[in-house]
Amino acid sequence: MSGKRKKVLLLLQDGPKGMDYLLKSLDTTRPALLPQMRVLEDSYLIIHYNDSYELTTIGKILVEEIVPLLNTLEVFDVDIDYWGNHKLMFAPRSLLSRLREIKGCKVIEPNLVNIYEANKDFIETCATSKDLFFILTFAHPVFTTLSSQFIANGSNIEIIINADLLQKFKANWKKEVQGYIDSEKVKFYLYPNDIELGTFAQNDHYFVLRMLSNNKTYDYSQLFCNGPDALKWGRELFDFYLKDSIPITEI
Repeated sequence: MSGKRKKVLLLLQDGPKGMDYLLKSLDTTRPALLPQMRVLEDSYLIIHYNDSYELTTIGKILVEEIVPLLNTLEVFDVDIDYWGNHKLMFAPRSLLSRLREIKGCKVIEPNLVNIYEANKDFIETCATSKDLFFILTFAHPVFTTLSSQFIANGSNIEIIINADLLQKFKANWKKEVQGYIDSEKVKFYLYPNDIELGTFAQNDHYFVLRMLSNNKTYDYSQLFCNGPDALKWGRELFDFYLKDSIPITEI
């Protein structure tokens, strides 16, 4: 299907549109558009009357299939190299099939100077967030500082970790982490299997995801997402790991 015919179908998905509206939206001329409209009519995808056009039932079915595909393509088009070079099996197939819901995400590549800095936009909005959710396979050097800051903000904090990070907590931050647990301000969970991602963090405004590269090494690029659909998707990712996780009550 030509790009112009595809755009016509998408413009008609919300209801009938006049020819003048279509010409203006497509920035084209009537002689250039009419042949494309005839193709769509001959394919039983649109009908027209009084110089207006609308989708047929077949057209509506087709558009319902086109829109999710285009939204998914929009996700990958942001940086196809990023997606192609990272493991995607960090999420269940049910979520991967809905990647279109996180369209609009940005791929951030920290430079060497900032490679160890926490995401500033995310940290700043944590101050106004009721809920904070984390999936961690390593702890940032300022983990305890940030945790204390989040607790002071009165946020509900839930953290899923793997076995390796649990051992690091026991070795380096046992007193601090046990204090968080005893305060009941932070809930820790142990995920008993491999966590197929680097880190995940979500507040009420954004989520940040660091995926593993195809060879399972960690890099510092990150996916930075916001919007209602993206946040819903991110929460479902957290819940996917949470359902098999075991509450940690003592370090």
